[in-house]
Amino acid sequence: MSKRVIVIGAVALGPKAASRFKRLDPSAEVTMLDRHTYISFGGCGIPYYISAEVDSLDALRATPYGTVRTPEFFRDRKGITVRNRTEALSIDRQAHTVRVRDLQSGAEEDLPYDKLVIATGSTPKMPPVEGRDLGNVFGVTTLENARDVREACASGKVRNAVIIGGGFIGLEVCVALADMWGIHTSVVEFMPQILSGVLSPNLAAMAEHDLRSHKVDVFTSEKVLRVEGENGVARRVVTDKRTLDADLVIFATGFAPNTELARKAGLDIDPASKAILVNEFMQTSDPDIYAGGDCVATPNLITGKPFCLALGSLANRQGRVIGTNLAADQPVATFRGAVGSWGVKLFGLSLCGTGLTEDRARAAGFDAISAGIEQMDRAHFYPEKHMMSLEVTVDRATRRVLGLQGACEAGDALKARIDAAATMLQFGQPTVDDLANAEVVYAPPFASALDTINAVANAADNVLAGRMKPVSGRAFAELWEKRAENNVYFIDSRPAAAAKALAAKHPGEWHAVPLEEVDECLADIPRDRPVAAVCNTGLRSYEVNLHLRRNGIDNVISVQGGMQSLLKQGKEIR
Repeated sequence: MSKRVIVIGAVALGPKAASRFKRLDPSAEVTMLDRHTYISFGGCGIPYYISAEVDSLDALRATPYGTVRTPEFFRDRKGITVRNRTEALSIDRQAHTVRVRDLQSGAEEDLPYDKLVIATGSTPKMPPVEGRDLGNVFGVTTLENARDVREACASGKVRNAVIIGGGFIGLEVCVALADMWGIHTSVVEFMPQILSGVLSPNLAAMAEHDLRSHKVDVFTSEKVLRVEGENGVARRVVTDKRTLDADLVIFATGFAPNTELARKAGLDIDPASKAILVNEFMQTSDPDIYAGGDCVATPNLITGKPFCLALGSLANRQGRVIGTNLAADQPVATFRGAVGSWGVKLFGLSLCGTGLTEDRARAAGFDAISAGIEQMDRAHFYPEKHMMSLEVTVDRATRRVLGLQGACEAGDALKARIDAAATMLQFGQPTVDDLANAEVVYAPPFASALDTINAVANAADNVLAGRMKPVSGRAFAELWEKRAENNVYFIDSRPAAAAKALAAKHPGEWHAVPLEEVDECLADIPRDRPVAAVCNTGLRSYEVNLHLRRNGIDNVISVQGGMQSLLKQGKEIR
């Protein structure tokens, strides 16, 4: 008798699992259910449809060869029965049935299964804000949402938009509205920074500057109180600090795993993330029921604890594992977990990361430090090059690398470095020494002879060894702004022309100590005050720092990334 498999959810993981299974077991009966009309689409492409970089909704539903993935496509090409506009109401594990309702007719029935796959994804977090039901207030999780937002923009009636939430989707939609449609856009974020949890405050400041330099207003540490409207349509967003004009409001406040169906069926749920618990084979606490994608708790390979990761790439990999195991007498394919790799493109700046930030690492119990650099993504003598910011997170005691994040105009170059670190983190516990000696492709059009990931590891080694006391560009800018009260002696170790020009603008406050002249300047540098050394990227100030320490001046901090870091944050010292 053919195996009967029901898949609940038909966006990312569901179609991948069903298609993989049918390839391995063509005789099986596979039924895929979904509440919505559109199925099997690239949700991560929604911001690019809104911006019109992707020209049609069908493009997000198409295969690489241009065939739109409709229910008929799955029936004719894959041998899979798709029932869209059908809701799964409950699971009877003892009877091996799923109770479903046709959302058009209202008819209900029980569908039998031998194996079941839960791919219910995630649900947008919608804070209980008054006015969220007004017209022109949207989420951006479905193709219907995407179509409505783009139509509103194309109408020419939207002059001001407010994005509530400074995470990945919120920022991508923000760029789409401001760049393509010329809409004045504001981002309101409850946390003290955008991209909270995945970026350090230093890198987040670079991201905020990129947005602001393109006329996007960014308001952090603000709570949205209500959305006000006129004639049933949004007109204003009121926060605890200001009122913003808004003809269009987008809620992008995160996602929660959609696990109500699994919970009612008595499947084990992770108490922390509220997601479905699965084993390495992607089986739930019921071995006849598999689950994956946004609705499951994935093992974090760095912390050892489960976490949620709403990424289409993760869902597709898990879907293949589930499809393989559905076809086997006993499950054979495994999914060990993830480290959490991500990327986002803003206006001129791209940001990527993997693993933990310093703050996240400390919260997970590590004695973490971070080190950062600014270095060219290609050989310094090659005509095409971009300055790349990288920050590595390291456990102090074990020297274990816990994460790597960065920012660069060349997103592909940055992604290459993050991918290298992500692979190392996924398949081992690399140390600073491993990263410092990581073998990567070298040719001047692609990299420096000592690559950026090698260099950032060397910077971390210097911090761990006590050779330097680092301070971020963001923290250095704050020291300079409060120089009247902190008694810091600021030295500029750039070449003489640049260092002395700035010292002339700030006599008695900014001191030119070029690397080539440090011996001549030793007598002028106080030994009873903290010293802050800065240069263009951090290399020269590190050399000066070492020289000062060798000569008994120990209370020295070096600015990670130097003036380049400040420039990327819009905090240039003039």
